[in-house]
Amino acid sequence: MDRKLVIIPTYDEKENIEAIIRKVFSLDGEYNILVIDDGSPDGTASIVKALKSEFTTRLHIIEREGKLGLGTAYLTGFKWALREGYDFIFEMDADFSHNPDDLPRLLDACREGGASLAIGSRYCNGVSVVNWPISRIVMSYFASVYVRMILRMKVYDTTAGFVCYRREVLEAMDLDRVKMKGYGFQIEMKYTAWRLGFKLREVSIIFINRQRGTSKMSGGIFSEAFWGVIGLRFRKFSRK
Repeated sequence: MDRKLVIIPTYDEKENIEAIIRKVFSLDGEYNILVIDDGSPDGTASIVKALKSEFTTRLHIIEREGKLGLGTAYLTGFKWALREGYDFIFEMDADFSHNPDDLPRLLDACREGGASLAIGSRYCNGVSVVNWPISRIVMSYFASVYVRMILRMKVYDTTAGFVCYRREVLEAMDLDRVKMKGYGFQIEMKYTAWRLGFKLREVSIIFINRQRGTSKMSGGIFSEAFWGVIGLRFRKFSRK
């Protein structure tokens, strides 16, 4: 059976973390979870560690000191997943903005649909976002338009953080060369996979704004992505 790992980065997610873990584990298919917690002062890590006694072989946690960035959290998780022999590796938020019920759809796009990287897309079938302020929707949507214009990559939701990778995609990348840490990281990973010749496929999802906890979005995250995309356009790519 294919081994599947869902990586969930956390910072102050005590309101959501137990519910999202139990929901993922309720799905058919034996998904495992790796939580990467950046020193949450609200006790998120303690909740996860308490649940490990119930889900001894399926739930894992890496604790880091301080907020080191979304991108570095996922890179840490990717390297761990490859060492542990997982076949499909997912990115997912802890706050239910990504519906765990869509995990099998992303998996099917890779396992049955021939994709190497499946993207849970908010924009490949119109705009599928619920409870976001219009300013946030406009900024996110046109960020992806900007990326398509600069990079010429035919992906409608380039900043999407709900993703399934086949392990060979991550194995082919030099993960130590990934530079961006915020939402630019999502663009960089997709573009790198595309430039290396892997097939990307978007799967339409409905994105629902978090109901509990606070957003970690900042202007600096978008600034990094804006300038980083220009640098990507001129970078050379080769398989590891």
